[in-house]
Amino acid sequence: MTRHPMLRVTAMAAFALLLGACSSTDLVPEETPPAPTTSPEQAEQRLAAVAAERAAIEARFADREIVCYDKFFVNRCLDEAREVRRAALVTQRAIEIEASLYLRRLKVEERDKAIAEAEAAYAREEAELAANPPPVREPVSTELPPPRAKSGDSRVVRSQQRAQENAARAEQDAAERAANVAAYEERVRKSEERQKEVARRVAEREAKAARRAAEEAKKANGNGPAPTTIPTN
Repeated sequence: MTRHPMLRVTAMAAFALLLGACSSTDLVPEETPPAPTTSPEQAEQRLAAVAAERAAIEARFADREIVCYDKFFVNRCLDEAREVRRAALVTQRAIEIEASLYLRRLKVEERDKAIAEAEAAYAREEAELAANPPPVREPVSTELPPPRAKSGDSRVVRSQQRAQENAARAEQDAAERAANVAAYEERVRKSEERQKEVARRVAEREAKAARRAAEEAKKANGNGPAPTTIPTN
């Protein structure tokens, strides 16, 4: 009866030794928030370091897997290795998120600054246009002038002016194109008339040459024109 307790104690001691041999020597790092990023250069360096550390974490996990397969409690060893890997990746993810958020906030601030500068420049332009409106040529009239446009309406005034300028430019372009077409048609008409005149002259010369050749042929054959007879009283 005294042997059974001793056997139980021995078995429990052996089981504890096996668990100790199977347990991982790597300690799971405590998850702490990363230090805040203070510059764009530091953010870029942290993102590059995160990428390199992730590759190193995966390499260490692969090496640990090989070691675990030689252990007695393989699954327990693999679980511990996965937990170490998970905790390390969570830490790197936190660093990555913090650096990325810093860069994103920096871009938003730069965009807001650019928008504010553009709005300020637009406000200055509006004030200048309101203080010094462009002169508008109008016919002399005895009627009272229309009320002066407000500064907020300067954009509408400029749009109307651009529309009028574009319409005038379009009319001028259309007139120039019409003039070019008319000039081209006039040149074509004169060219056709010259061709007709040349053809008429050539036909006349050919007709005269044909008549002269016919007369010369008659003379050569003795069939000249009949002598003129004078009647006697």
